Amino acid sequence: MAVAPETGERTLTLTVDGQEVKAIPGDTILTVCRRLGIDIPTLCYDERMEPYGGCRLCLVEVEGARGPVPACAAVVGDGMSVTTMSDKIFKLRKFVIELLLSNHPLDCPVCEAAGDCRLQDYAWEYEVNMTPWGWHPKDFATRDDHPNVARNPNRCINCGRCVRICRDVMGIGCWGFTNRGYETIIDTPYNLPLEQVGCVSCGQCVSACPVGALTHKRSRHDVRIWQTDKTDTICPYCGVGCEFTAQTFRDRLVRVTTEPGQGINNGNLCVKGRFGMEFVNSPDRLTTPMVRNEDGNLVPSTWEVALDRVEQNFKRIKEESGAEAFAGLASAKCTNEDNYAFQKFMRGVIGTNNVDHCARL
Repeated sequence: MAVAPETGERTLTLTVDGQEVKAIPGDTILTVCRRLGIDIPTLCYDERMEPYGGCRLCLVEVEGARGPVPACAAVVGDGMSVTTMSDKIFKLRKFVIELLLSNHPLDCPVCEAAGDCRLQDYAWEYEVNMTPWGWHPKDFATRDDHPNVARNPNRCINCGRCVRICRDVMGIGCWGFTNRGYETIIDTPYNLPLEQVGCVSCGQCVSACPVGALTHKRSRHDVRIWQTDKTDTICPYCGVGCEFTAQTFRDRLVRVTTEPGQGINNGNLCVKGRFGMEFVNSPDRLTTPMVRNEDGNLVPSTWEVALDRVEQNFKRIKEESGAEAFAGLASAKCTNEDNYAFQKFMRGVIGTNNVDHCARL
């Protein structure tokens, strides 16, 4: 019998695909199934937000229910019997995918999200190679005026994830549904540029988009997702310690992504963490010590010469103006041990308490 996490709360007993399962009151069917390792497809669901139940792709059968129910929003009950896959459920999910693809651009070979697109994955899994009603493309104008977010409204499936994460998680509300029926589109208020509607360029909408409607503009056309090496690491900016995945290609950082539920940030990042990584590949980064020559110009040197120059000037300034003439600014991009040694040097060797650090919000 599969069991729920040990929380001290009372548990419920239900059956999932013939297997008796323990769950916590308030769990949804999707939560329980994912705990069991049962893959139920979702497009509008994001664990950082309340269930929406809009895409209808996670439909399952519940014994006694009038019809299939969305697993992301259906709360489990004691004695419930759930079937996650049957001929009926397979056909329903395939029908939903066919509907989505009936007006979705079939440009996967040139789409930025190819290889990292849930709709593409589900179309393959549910064997959708055509739509019975033909293809009727959307024809919405594409605005490309944001420095970090690339937008293609014709690839949008109206799942609402960008709307909800901007409104419910970030508390801003840059996106919303406009028009009705077939003409429904997710847009900014009054079709204004993103930067004019309170956008803080956090890229949360990009991280939430399950298709290629919103993508990283700075890495557009750089490399395909399957070509990158992925390394889980910690953001080098402030002291919060947000986790993200650095995607590199040929020793070059191409983009930063996150997974919902990952790290203390739960997959969320700010503008610096998601888009402020261009310094990594900058050709202006120093690769050798630089010292000023007699003409006052910076020229390449060795560590021995540079450190001797630093020592001489430190001694001169301290003799002329005292230790309080010094101030040290530590770096969030260094390790804790490096920063500890730095402040120890400033206090114990230089003799000043003028030490600060940028590791804070």
